[in-house]
Amino acid sequence: MKIKSFEFNLRELAGSTGDFGTLLPLAMGYIYVCGLNPAGFLVMMGLANIVTGLVYRLPMPIEPMKVLAVAAIAQHWTPSMVQASAFGMGVAWIIFAVTGIVGWIAKITPPSVIRGIQAALGIMLAIEAAKFLLTGWLLGIISILVVIVLRNNRYAPAGVVLMALGMAVIYVKGGFQDIAAPAFSIPPVNSVSLDEAWDTMVIAGFAQIPLTITNATIATAALIAAYWPGRQVTVRNLSWNQGIMNMAAAFFGGMPMCHGAGGLAGQYYFGARTGGANIVEGLLEISLGLFLSASIAGLFSVFPAAVIGAMMLMVGIELVMFTVETKTRVDVIPLAVTVIVSLSTNMALGFLAGIAAHRLVLKRSAEPDISVRR
Repeated sequence: MKIKSFEFNLRELAGSTGDFGTLLPLAMGYIYVCGLNPAGFLVMMGLANIVTGLVYRLPMPIEPMKVLAVAAIAQHWTPSMVQASAFGMGVAWIIFAVTGIVGWIAKITPPSVIRGIQAALGIMLAIEAAKFLLTGWLLGIISILVVIVLRNNRYAPAGVVLMALGMAVIYVKGGFQDIAAPAFSIPPVNSVSLDEAWDTMVIAGFAQIPLTITNATIATAALIAAYWPGRQVTVRNLSWNQGIMNMAAAFFGGMPMCHGAGGLAGQYYFGARTGGANIVEGLLEISLGLFLSASIAGLFSVFPAAVIGAMMLMVGIELVMFTVETKTRVDVIPLAVTVIVSLSTNMALGFLAGIAAHRLVLKRSAEPDISVRR
């Protein structure tokens, strides 16, 4: 079916699942570990997908902000902290949209620091994943093998296969008997603590900003221009988008959300070409949130932790793999400083330390050799 520039078919449906490999494990972590209300999580994400699809008439991935998601899952944040972090990021992105500061921040952040933040996140997530895998080592090994064999399989993606494996384990153990029947529920309406908003920004939010600027904003805008020449979506457009949807999500049980070049590439690869992909995904998420949120909460409570660990490990490995691109001393030292400081303190300090190390290395490299040979 085609309605003006929107298409609704199997290709768009397949394309809408292109970024599920990252979404599923982080969504499960938010609900399973942090206790986020599934109705608020799913409905707010679904609304963000639909509105974005209608506005831009293009596929536009809506994903968890990875720095905040990994920090929240690894440190077992409360739901109020997750929602406060969404509010903090919403305020930040609206300020960036109004002032046009996005480009300036992107310019002063070297790629080595971005990779350092990604690597620190990957390590944090891998440590947390190991705890989950050890709850059932045999199932954990099987799940890891699934990740290795099917990681890039377009017909049987590892994330989907692991979900099916987890469901099969629940069935064999009789766990479906304890899951609530489908029932109507609406997202919770909640207030936001400004103190928690600031605390979460210090813990991980400020470190999220450069990653979101580069990957979710600048790179996404560039990829849209490459896939759809002539269909310009500016960095400022995306900044407004991320600001508004995070501000709304904060008060209705949502999570910090952004776009992502990787997610867009995945959607395009699997067939998404119009905003119909976003609308289909959004309607599915809203339906699940309104009518099956109680079932989803129960399902995640009995879902095998070892399988969740393998899914989290997928994201962790992907984040650490970005360091492969780092080869020169000018890049290696800031990356290492960013990782060490991030893991020993927090990612905001790691970000600042990485930038300082980058500038110091550049300065030392530029200084002439004044030693005199005798």
